[in-house]
Amino acid sequence: MSLTFYWYPKCGTCRNAKKWLDEKGLSYKEIHIVEAPPSKEELKNLYEKSGLDLKKFFNVSGLKYRELGLKEKLKTATKDEMLELLASDGMLIKRPIVTDGKKVTIGFKEEEFASNWL
Repeated sequence: MSLTFYWYPKCGTCRNAKKWLDEKGLSYKEIHIVEAPPSKEELKNLYEKSGLDLKKFFNVSGLKYRELGLKEKLKTATKDEMLELLASDGMLIKRPIVTDGKKVTIGFKEEEFASNWL
């Protein structure tokens, strides 16, 4: 199984996830989420496969999220508007995102990684 790992190297959670993947000997393709953020179409695909609410894709603890006042804006935003926002700036996206093309995880919880990627 080949995984795609969207991450931000300065993010502690991402580094922990990467360490876990490496310790388990899993192969993955690394994508720097800020230098090469997923496109609107890629995000739509990830969202649809994740089974999660689209709002879960936002990095709510990020500076950019607060600067843009997204807590309020997202209450009335359409899915299309949310996907546009996410695609506009990798710092707005919760990370890491891991996918095998069928399943998607967001963030890093060891149990969730174990049940999905082992």
